[in-house]
Amino acid sequence: QVQLVESGGGLVQAGGSLRLSCAASGRTFSSLASGWFRQAPGKEREFVASISYSGGITAYADSVKGRFTISKDNARNTVYLQMNSLKPEDTAVYYCAAATRNGAWKDSGNFGSWGQGTQVTVSS
Repeated sequence: QVQLVESGGGLVQAGGSLRLSCAASGRTFSSLASGWFRQAPGKEREFVASISYSGGITAYADSVKGRFTISKDNARNTVYLQMNSLKPEDTAVYYCAAATRNGAWKDSGNFGSWGQGTQVTVSS
């Protein structure tokens, strides 16, 4: 069983930056694919970014491409989401997810473990 704990959320002005972290226990990230999803109030959970076992393959939603960067430090067993040029529409609860099958998955159904989420609020 993989446990995931997100941190790094908060309130930031539009144009600012935040870095989210996701720490894993129970299994190392070197044998897990990882992803970030988000859910805004009244909306469905949506894909943000994902990364393969080694970090060599990444995928991004079009809405965040060029602004967000997903990375992982397998030695620290942590995945990061660097968010730059934040917009009010990025406001959401951000969830970290892990998958045992290698790849940069976009479909939430590929992920079997989820964190509890961290709130990101971007003010205009």
